[in-house]
Amino acid sequence: MLAHYQTDPGKVRSHNEDSVTIVKNLSNDYLLVVADGMGGHRAGEVASSMAVTTIGTRFQKVSTLGTKLDAITWLKEIIEEVNTNIIKYAEEHVDSTGLGTTLVCAILTSEYLIFANIGDSSGFVFKDGKLYKVTKDHTLVNILVETGELRPEEAINHPQKNVLMKALGAAPKVETDIFVVEDPVDGIFLCSDGLTNMVTKEQIEKVLNDNELDIEEKVDKLIVKSNLRGGNDNISIACLLLEAGENSDNKGY
Repeated sequence: MLAHYQTDPGKVRSHNEDSVTIVKNLSNDYLLVVADGMGGHRAGEVASSMAVTTIGTRFQKVSTLGTKLDAITWLKEIIEEVNTNIIKYAEEHVDSTGLGTTLVCAILTSEYLIFANIGDSSGFVFKDGKLYKVTKDHTLVNILVETGELRPEEAINHPQKNVLMKALGAAPKVETDIFVVEDPVDGIFLCSDGLTNMVTKEQIEKVLNDNELDIEEKVDKLIVKSNLRGGNDNISIACLLLEAGENSDNKGY
């Protein structure tokens, strides 16, 4: 199992409001998390850090998450807790109006692979050299595409493409999207929209398929590519790749 994560402020933003981590628990299960914060006076980085730190720290202390349903329940409950804490922080800090964050995470055990998503950070699986998006973006434009009011090609450069319909800290109750991946995979790839707005899925695939690069170099190269194309947002990546033979038995996890 090869894993690496990195975050970069990009070329335009004055500071980095993203947070990212990859951690293991006592059963050697993996958790990958990416959060893209928003809000004035550095509030965004507070919200994203609260999400990543809380979920990551709690996961590391868990001996086992139990069954697939147990893991889904655990994810929903801790995300709800983070949402409540972000709202409480915003109420206690008057300069944190608009405090919030997206969240995408993945849990990989020997028995299952689960994604959770709120907002427009993306979760993919990597299989046979291809990336397949698992999560759905909670954006106004994506809703318009799904309802047929907007064509996919119109959405790419739409002026409201980054208007979020869901985020942690935006409402007292949060509905987390959960996705269960049943098929064996070769890897997991999470990122903030600072990458996907600058680099295409095909370009990401090309880098991930470059066998001359190790996983750290692959992540570095993707961030460099994003910055070379403008780097107009913070860029965060969490990547886990299974080594040869790891995806043959017991779903490979």
